[in-house]
Amino acid sequence: MLAVERRNMILEELQQNKKVIVSDLARSFEVSEETIRRDLEKLDRDGLAIKSYGGAVINENTSIDMPFNIRKKKNIGGKQAIAEIIKGLVDDGDHIILDPSTTAVFIAKALKDKKHLTVITNSIEVMIELSDVSDWNIISSGGSMREGYLALVGPRAVEGLGSYNVEKVILSCKGVDMQKGITDGSELFSETKKTMINSARQRILAVDHTKFDTYAFSKICSVGDMDMVVTDEKPQDKWLEEFAALGIKCLYPQNAELQ
Repeated sequence: MLAVERRNMILEELQQNKKVIVSDLARSFEVSEETIRRDLEKLDRDGLAIKSYGGAVINENTSIDMPFNIRKKKNIGGKQAIAEIIKGLVDDGDHIILDPSTTAVFIAKALKDKKHLTVITNSIEVMIELSDVSDWNIISSGGSMREGYLALVGPRAVEGLGSYNVEKVILSCKGVDMQKGITDGSELFSETKKTMINSARQRILAVDHTKFDTYAFSKICSVGDMDMVVTDEKPQDKWLEEFAALGIKCLYPQNAELQ
């Protein structure tokens, strides 16, 4: 097993259990404890874990992003529920923008039985997911690939995304807070998402329940800039009241079929 594969498996365990023990990992991977300590030191340097005596705990800092392949495995059921709701919001022939979130990959998969869609994205993973769809127009934003994210960012990506006008943008984020707004962990990502929002007639925020009442480093926009929020669980009453006051429709599995 390659060291990077082992570290990714350690990250998966950190996501599930919030902590790991050196001796347990050494037995599990059949390597020395010193090897595991080096793995944990690398994860600590990358900001993904906090090394402690005899093990490590997950870094809960919302400005730190886990690698894409790790985030993709988190709350799969919630992302699938969100994708099924959004499937009902997209019409045949629509022009849409999808962001480089893990949720967008599930949305792309759910939309595959739609006809003649145009999808503009800076997500390499979304483009791969849609590579077998024959009657769609898949457009890449261009830009530079961000290591570990499978996303295209930078000035070229912003320029590319700003060249189109679409019916709908569907995007996710790291946090949704009433005061701080909608935020992401990196300015590179928030800048591309600002451009996506400005290019769309309808703005749909697709976030699972864990994103509410949290915020990250870089602001994308205010909550009121969204037209619709799609989530996997019924939000707290304070959020439903906030959405109603802002004129934002909120859909979740319990009420989506009533819309």
